[in-house]
Amino acid sequence: MKITAIRTYRAEEFANVLWVHVETDAGITGLGETFYGAEACEAHIHNTLAVRLLGQNPLNIEALHKEMVSLPNAQASTGVEYRAASAVDIALWDIFGKVAGQPVHVMLGGQSWDRIRVYNTCAGTRYVRTNKIKPVDTWNRDEGQYEDLDAFMTDAGALAENLLESGITAMKIWPFDPPAIENKGMFITAEQMKSAVKPFEQIRKAVGDRMEIMVEMHCLWNLPVAKDIARVLEDYAPRWYEDPIRMNNAQALAEFAASTNVWTCASETLGSRFAYKEFMDRDAAHVVMADLCWTGGLTEGRKIAAMADTYHRPFAPHDCIGPVGFAAAIHMSFSQPNTLIQESVRAFYNGWYRELVTEVPRIEGGYVYPMEGPGLGTELRPEFFARGDLTTRISEVS
Repeated sequence: MKITAIRTYRAEEFANVLWVHVETDAGITGLGETFYGAEACEAHIHNTLAVRLLGQNPLNIEALHKEMVSLPNAQASTGVEYRAASAVDIALWDIFGKVAGQPVHVMLGGQSWDRIRVYNTCAGTRYVRTNKIKPVDTWNRDEGQYEDLDAFMTDAGALAENLLESGITAMKIWPFDPPAIENKGMFITAEQMKSAVKPFEQIRKAVGDRMEIMVEMHCLWNLPVAKDIARVLEDYAPRWYEDPIRMNNAQALAEFAASTNVWTCASETLGSRFAYKEFMDRDAAHVVMADLCWTGGLTEGRKIAAMADTYHRPFAPHDCIGPVGFAAAIHMSFSQPNTLIQESVRAFYNGWYRELVTEVPRIEGGYVYPMEGPGLGTELRPEFFARGDLTTRISEVS
């Protein structure tokens, strides 16, 4: 079997998402995805990776992965090179599963779980659904059934009650982002602190300890202020603090982690297992989070999860991007024995994901269940290819 062509797809409405098809002479096509800077990732795939991949056996995943991530400037980052390689790598695993007639999680070692608990990242229906490339608009609000971003900023207690009604017992919120953006992460006023703490008060008053709360901090704070926030929030018993500072100094994050009894989670912004090793060596992360569309795909993701297990750290895949990355994360979660919980966004898997792909993972009663089809178990919908805002590029064997 040989790779005969690589096609990429961008839709203006989802301008930060890039989809990849890896085509073979056996008539099997693999589907991959990455997020952010889609046009730049597309250029890297066609201008740099295609010449190395066309004509190769797509089942030699490890060899091809090493070829893609061993190029200059593709070292331990989530930059364009790693995001592009991640999309292709996910597509190669999709091919592998289709050849074997098995779901990707089986190819990764089989099921470690019958079902996996999910938490709801409280984004809204239009969160990251934008044609803004830089920055990604993460405060793009709309009215809808699952406008959870607006809900946690206005009545987080009612939102927690609503989530519990559907069986979801963990939620992630980021009410500290507005003051961080306003003050460039350098300080927080007493009034801003009080306002940002209010959602935690509302949740605990409404549902007590029946809801776990993850605190997303988006790498926006300096270390002293992050420690102040962590100290104040300890009274509300959050499950973890995620990315409180920029993930470019393991020693600084270790100082943060040592300052609080709450777990520290890191980080979707790290690329490759080598970056994670430094953070774990310094006891900087209690929960290891990886985004498979950024960190090197399924090939690198399983190595990160396995390495985390050697440090007795749980693994929690990231998802706040597109539907193919979500499917890949689900497969990874089921295959790893140290998976703690899977991120999900109900506004996405009940919303725009269904506009783009044929199958979305089944989530019921606060749990996700394994996808059953061969490969990733999902494809781009036929009507996707008829979109008027679609841009396609192809590299193929001459």
